[in-house]
Amino acid sequence: MVLKTFGWSFAVTALGLVAAVLYGGWTGFGIVAILSILEISLSFDNAVVNAGILKKMNAFWQKIFLTVGVLIAVFGMRLVFPVVIVAISAKIGPIEAVDLAMTDKDMYKQLVTDAHPSIAAFGGMFLMMIFLDFIFEDRDIKWLGWLERPLAKLGKVDMLSVCIALIILLVTAMTFAVNAHQHGGQHVNKAETVLISGIAGLITYLVVNGLSSHFENKIEEDEEREHEAEEEAARTGQRNTGMLMAGKAAFFMFLYLEVLDASFSFDGVIGAFAITNDIVLMALGLGIGAMYVRSLTVYLVRQGTLDDYVYLEHGAHYAIGALAVILLVTIQYEINEVITGLVGVVLIAASFWSSVRRNKRIAAQEGGTDFKKQDEVSSGV
Repeated sequence: MVLKTFGWSFAVTALGLVAAVLYGGWTGFGIVAILSILEISLSFDNAVVNAGILKKMNAFWQKIFLTVGVLIAVFGMRLVFPVVIVAISAKIGPIEAVDLAMTDKDMYKQLVTDAHPSIAAFGGMFLMMIFLDFIFEDRDIKWLGWLERPLAKLGKVDMLSVCIALIILLVTAMTFAVNAHQHGGQHVNKAETVLISGIAGLITYLVVNGLSSHFENKIEEDEEREHEAEEEAARTGQRNTGMLMAGKAAFFMFLYLEVLDASFSFDGVIGAFAITNDIVLMALGLGIGAMYVRSLTVYLVRQGTLDDYVYLEHGAHYAIGALAVILLVTIQYEINEVITGLVGVVLIAASFWSSVRRNKRIAAQEGGTDFKKQDEVSSGV
């Protein structure tokens, strides 16, 4: 079952890592491995959400999501999107960006380094909004309760996450952006560029998040109408027209899933810029990660259950918050890409270990209850 579901992911991993060694040596191997783990970690909760929605769709739309969706996710968002970001930031054409990345790496590195403040500000604000919206939401399950409980209370204030993100952007523009790092070790004032790019990242998040909410509401409305139609058909004995409505709902589900995947692709791609500027290594790492996310979605659907490691979503979002801060700091200071990657891995590992301990504790408590009941029965109570 596992080999059948993850077979393509294993194959892509092997080919990707071999290509990384051939292209960038063992350093390239390490970067691709870290990027793959980072992409899987950041998109884990996306796979869970995908599975919850995908299981409601018929076999045709599931196949569409797992074929057309993979092409969009891997080749569109993970391969093309990084090139587009560099092209826009460096004010060059996409084809020229790819050509420079492959033929003149020194010039490409200079363009990316000079464009880094705008990339970092855009990505930092986008990731920061994902993190802030998560920690300000009141959730039933809390990982770091001492921190998440008071933040959930503060989250009741309207638009608090947007206000805090703008404050962080202003502080960044007045501090790190004033002495932004440029190619050759020079420092220049990039306050205006950082402000504009940061606001663009904030707007992008609000648009993507708004589209996701719109499609989610549309799905709920269609499901409610279908349920009402079924009840009406049962009362009147007429033919149920739910098939058409189900198809329409499935279409909106597909669009919703693609918007969700795009939004999580943003954090993966933008977070990758904090680790490497090499679009080849970036594409390899993110492509491998995207394949595992799709395989994990299929696995969860076929198993008929969602994962029990409830703190992983928290760990992924704390990793997003850490990446956001790191991106903003790198506007002025250089941070080793290995350190950047390990921060996310450590947070994910900590949340996984906490989830395992929670599951063991719950199992022990349930076992204790069972033993108590057996004792009562055996003693005639």
